[in-house]
Order: sequence, then C-alpha cells, then structure tokens
Amino acid sequence: MSLEPQEQFKNFVEKSKEVLILIPENPSGDAVGSAWALYFFLQKKEINATIAFSNHLSDKYSFLPKPEQILTEISGARDFVLSFNTTYNKISNVRTEESEGKLEIHLTPEKGTLNPKDFSFILAKFKYDLMVIIDSPDLEGLGKIYEKNPDLFFEVPIINIDHRSTNDNFGQINLVDITASSCSEILSIALEHIDYNLMDKTIADCLLTGIISATESFQKKNTTPKALLAAATLMDKGADQQTIIRWLYKTQPLHVLKLWGRAMANLNWDEQSKLVWTNLGVEDFVQSRSNPTDVLIILEKLQENYSEGKIFMALYNDTPATTIALLKSVDQALLKKIQPFFNGTLKRDVLEIKLEASMLFEAGTDIAKKIKEMGA
Repeated sequence: MSLEPQEQFKNFVEKSKEVLILIPENPSGDAVGSAWALYFFLQKKEINATIAFSNHLSDKYSFLPKPEQILTEISGARDFVLSFNTTYNKISNVRTEESEGKLEIHLTPEKGTLNPKDFSFILAKFKYDLMVIIDSPDLEGLGKIYEKNPDLFFEVPIINIDHRSTNDNFGQINLVDITASSCSEILSIALEHIDYNLMDKTIADCLLTGIISATESFQKKNTTPKALLAAATLMDKGADQQTIIRWLYKTQPLHVLKLWGRAMANLNWDEQSKLVWTNLGVEDFVQSRSNPTDVLIILEKLQENYSEGKIFMALYNDTPATTIALLKSVDQALLKKIQPFFNGTLKRDVLEIKLEASMLFEAGTDIAKKIKEMGA
C-alpha cells in the first residue's frame, strides 16, 4: 500500500540534510509565512535549510524573525570537478594562482609529466537533497530562480505545497489541497504530523501570518472551519493574532503611507469594468522617498480598500520612454483573459504589462479603454 502524501513528506524531510525552500517572485504573505515556518522547523530538527526567491519582499513582514539563509539567486549549489586518474601517477602538490580574469590550478606529479588523457571534467551532485516549493502552481512562477537553474529541478526531489486547483502537480510529492485556505494551513498540519512538540511560538506566528494573509483576516470565502481550527491550534502554541493583524493591515512605513496618499490623489474609477487605477510619477516617488518596489503594496491596498472593484491597476515609468502597469484582480480568470491582449506577464497573482509610452495617465486611459472593450 502506497503512503499518504503527508507520510511521504515526513519521510523525505527526516532523511534530508540540505533543504532548499523556494517561493514565487514577489511572494504573498502565505508564501512568506509558510517558508519561514518550515525554515525554523527544520532548524529545530538540525536540518540545514535555505530559502530562495527573486524580487521584492514587503516590509510588512519585518515583524517576523528573519531566517539567516535567504538567497535571491542560487549560486554554489553545484561544484565543477576536475578529476585526475592517479592509478599510474600520483599528484604530490596542488596550488592555485589567481590573476585578473583568470584562475590557474597547478598540479605537480610525483614522477615525469602528466598525461592529458588522465584528466576529466565532471559536474558534482547538487548540495541540496530536497526542494520544497510553496505557493506556486507551476515552476515558471519561480521566475529567474527556475530560468537560471533548470537542471536543479530535474535532479533534486521536489515537494510541492499549494492550495490552488490550477496546480500542475509537478512534485514527486504533491501536498495540494484545494479545500485548504492556504499553504500555511496545509503546512501546519504536515508539521504537526512530523513532530507536534517542535511547534513553538515562532513557527506558530509564521503560519498564522500566512493564514491571516490568505484569508484577509478570516473575511474571505476560503475561511473554512478547518482554517479556523488550524488558526486556533496555532494560537494555542503562542501565535499572537493581534500583533499579526496590526502589522499586516494597520501598520505601514511612513514612506508607504506618503506614496499611498499620492496614489489616492491620482485615483481613477471605471464603473463599467469595475477598474480602480492610479498612476505614480517620478515626483511621487521622490517626494515620498519611496521606489517602484513599493507599488505592489499600493496595489494590495487598492484591493483591500475598494470592495466594489474587480480589477486594480497601478502604473509607473520604469524608463523615461516606457511604462509598467501592474494589475491584480479578485478573479484570476480575468487576469488570464486580459493577459494576451497586452502581451503581459502573469507572475503569481499580478499581471505586468510593459508599454512604449511615457505619459502615465494616457497609458492608463488606453489600458482602461481596451479592458472595457473586451467586456472584462
């Protein structure tokens, strides 16, 4: 009889020594909470863990203890090995010399000269013996991490944790539960199954952060009795619900609040398509002392504060001649419908559109017009 996914997850984790935890570009609160929790859990089991993701992490998760091993790109995961056959001639000394743009390896043989036929170049195994991918329906959602390291995903076993019905089930083990509110809910059950006694306040805080973020503080339709039970269990372990809610929804850095004020001043609304959108110019970033990486937070705040809206958009100039438009929606199918009309890139739950346009308002008006014509 084959083992259940949770039992397989337990077996893989307990046999591992080096675990790589991967989350999507611009990770959600659910992805952050899950990844951080798993990292600290593995630490308590004396298993080395590393978290990797590309792009931006919102400041609103800064209240959580930060893992020491966080990468934005994977390097040194695999050695390149120079192999020498010493059957007939041993190496008595090895030294290296480095000069500008060049590293030389000097080998001294015990006798005579070295035969070039005795040399070979091989790729060693990756140092990771397990990957856990969280909150990504497919490998492409990992962005540059996947694009730059494709071999890693074919040679290292993958545990896939997700709650979306669109998940590709790309892992050797797929902890995919479409009835769950979040990855954090799935992981909390899985970690309890491994060792309930290792679940401390730090791990509980991280997991509850993920559940609260995914359910918008238990207000979304995905807030099931199972999600509430998981949250209650985590609070029994010491998770501080009020602190989490304050940081996620009530506390923002001053520069974000200033940028939010400028975004509100430029707010636009289209009744027919239920599109809420704003544009942020260079002056807005300068005056608020913020930068374009903060636009995702503004987009989230638009969605949180306008319940009538179906599509939310923020625009800014990435160069003097081009504009980036970021779109979110309460309905993922809408973004997929809009994407091909603008040749956009869908990264997790954000659609990015790049336009050859310098004037933000005109670019926004043009996008709004096309969305209306589509009948989105």
